[in-house]
Amino acid sequence: MLFSLSNRITQLFDIQYPIIQAGMVWASGWRLASAVSNAGGLGLIGSGSMYPDVLKEHIQKCKVATQMPFGVNLPLFYPDLEAHVKTIIEEKVPIVFTSAGNPKLLTPRFKEHGIKVAHVVSSSKFAQKAQEAGCDAVVAEGFEAGGHNGREETTTMVLVPLVCDAVTIPVIAAGGIATGRQMAAAFMLGAEGVQIGSRFVASPEASSHEKFKQAVIDSKEGDTHLSLKQLIPVRLLKNRFYEEVSAAEGNGATKEELQQLLGRRRAKKGMFEGDLDDGELEIGQVSAMLQDVRPADKIVSDIWNEFLKTINS
Repeated sequence: MLFSLSNRITQLFDIQYPIIQAGMVWASGWRLASAVSNAGGLGLIGSGSMYPDVLKEHIQKCKVATQMPFGVNLPLFYPDLEAHVKTIIEEKVPIVFTSAGNPKLLTPRFKEHGIKVAHVVSSSKFAQKAQEAGCDAVVAEGFEAGGHNGREETTTMVLVPLVCDAVTIPVIAAGGIATGRQMAAAFMLGAEGVQIGSRFVASPEASSHEKFKQAVIDSKEGDTHLSLKQLIPVRLLKNRFYEEVSAAEGNGATKEELQQLLGRRRAKKGMFEGDLDDGELEIGQVSAMLQDVRPADKIVSDIWNEFLKTINS
């Protein structure tokens, strides 16, 4: 039997468990978001890989699939940002997680429409800026995380207590978390919730390609690396494309040259279409701990039960 835990995160988002599924590009569509929300966590639609009309479709389908709260992850570097903002407001999405940009840009506007806002940060300085911007919570995402990452390379174990000491709003820990034991560790550091990405990539509901999911659960220690620091740092699973990036960086490639190397729909090719050689495969270090593709509701219950067992032992 699952028991709920009431704290500022569960109360803020009106959810049963303080477990948030990260809004990952090419993985987090309405099926995954609704499954996590129906399981008692908070599901997020990853809008960074969606055209505006596609995001609207996913929001509408998510509303049909769940009566529970869900949200949208919105990278602030998205090219057609205003279109996504209008869709989120018009569709009355209750929660937005913003990332990769200045939280002052949109937080006041979302708050005017009654939308709760959390912002992803990689340092205590940016956590304070998010609090000053009016964010309801911050996600302290450590160096271990997959996808786009902070330049500071601060690990989750160090970042979470620094952020907790720097702000008064609730802190959600992210980066390298896939189990209840890791969730318990984050709570001991002061977090009131966890955001989990890689574990949910390896689920039937994730929209990522089956070949990518298999590559994730086949990965071992050391198979991911933080790359493209001249652009926006991103943690990648090592493959032929990663080797091209690594060689280019080693040869002193400019930002423009790296951008040209990236500009071939690499992320879609790898994570959505399953090209494991020439595609961009974004995943976190914790992928080395994953052994199977598991239903989203089972992921939530397994993490929660192990969390309870750990804190009560």
